[in-house]
Amino acid sequence: MALKALDIYKLLPKKNCKECGDPTCLTFAMKLAQGKVEPDLCPYLDEEAKNILGASTRPPIQKVTVGMGTLSFTVGEEFVFYRHEKTFYHQPGIMYSVSDTESDDRIREVVSQVRGCRLTRIGIDLVLNGLAVYAESRSPERFAAAITVVTQDNPDLPLVLMASDPAVMEAGLAICGNYLPLIRGVNDQNCEAFCTLAKKYGAPLVVSGNDPEQLAANASRCTGLGITQLMLDLSGTEGEFIRASTLVRQAALARSVPGLGYPVFLDVRSSGFSGLITGITKFASVIVTRPLTRTEMQAALVMRQNIYTDPQKPIQMTPGLYRVGSPGRDDPVFLTVNFSLTYFTLQGYLESTRRSCWLLIVDTEGMSVLTAVAAGKLSESVVKDAIEKSGLASEVNHKTIIIPGYASPLSGRIEEYTGWKVIVGPRDAAEIASFIEEELK
Repeated sequence: MALKALDIYKLLPKKNCKECGDPTCLTFAMKLAQGKVEPDLCPYLDEEAKNILGASTRPPIQKVTVGMGTLSFTVGEEFVFYRHEKTFYHQPGIMYSVSDTESDDRIREVVSQVRGCRLTRIGIDLVLNGLAVYAESRSPERFAAAITVVTQDNPDLPLVLMASDPAVMEAGLAICGNYLPLIRGVNDQNCEAFCTLAKKYGAPLVVSGNDPEQLAANASRCTGLGITQLMLDLSGTEGEFIRASTLVRQAALARSVPGLGYPVFLDVRSSGFSGLITGITKFASVIVTRPLTRTEMQAALVMRQNIYTDPQKPIQMTPGLYRVGSPGRDDPVFLTVNFSLTYFTLQGYLESTRRSCWLLIVDTEGMSVLTAVAAGKLSESVVKDAIEKSGLASEVNHKTIIIPGYASPLSGRIEEYTGWKVIVGPRDAAEIASFIEEELK
């Protein structure tokens, strides 16, 4: 079981020496309990305490990286069952699938869909993570040929190789093994051969089993053969997956079954979109799906973003001065907060008016306008600081700013403190068009 901060504190030397980088041993203990630091940072821990703390404070679900380079992605390292308890850290990789029996043109088409997928939402680019190649032909030559088509112009694209025959898998790894693809196809008969291949190429391995007990046993068998980068295959019907993933997650977080402390792999090629959504919401870390329609793909990416956004940390824009259209020195200046949803909502309505303007974003720690005003995060001093840091005065010929309607109680203080004239805008961004037409003629 994971130790609490006070239990960890009892194992520390209590010197408050600050050599770990924290002011007190208690602060260090709290970070250890949250998995933010390693026990080795304390130079005075004895070996017994290091062993105890190492086992207790390391993430209950091991980190696994798929691929190499800028497109690689990491899964695992999760600490909670419910997102609101803390947060989920590593979103699942969504991989489109192709069969080695498909034509080269079709394979290139799917690769193009993966590489061309990019949905920008609240300032963040949402993308697909890679491709899974399935050895449906069971031919080493054809499997290798399909992988060659995929990697010919995309050597950095993360891959999942799916084949149960070690000879077929080895043929595929000979093409792309140096790029650390995820290997799937282990069973009781080929376990040793697959572990040999995984060790040879340093690639992560997907382990299967008929139930959690057998899954844990097979994972332990692989670790005994020297494999450290493992994932657990929980593919099945949606109902079976929900039950299995719940049990595995609970066991991993409780650290009660070491063989289940790994990320989860899910193949939803048969169920498609509904299976993908189930996997995203129920702890899957790598999900292989057939190619989706554009609408399905966008819905899945947005769903993933929503779940894997820290609920305790709003998505924020970088404070500063932004352009909407091609504003000149006489165009209006709108002020708003750096909560991303507020910014992009306001930006969208401003763009729809076709009136060029300036947008001054102030730092309210990601709070919305109303919340920032109530919490004192939006104030006259914050506005003055934003005006000075952004160089606004050098960009416009006037000294007038338009503030959100919910910030109207601050208008007088902002004028007095900054020397800028304040116009109070609408409370709802949807009213921006009529406000510009009536007030900014």
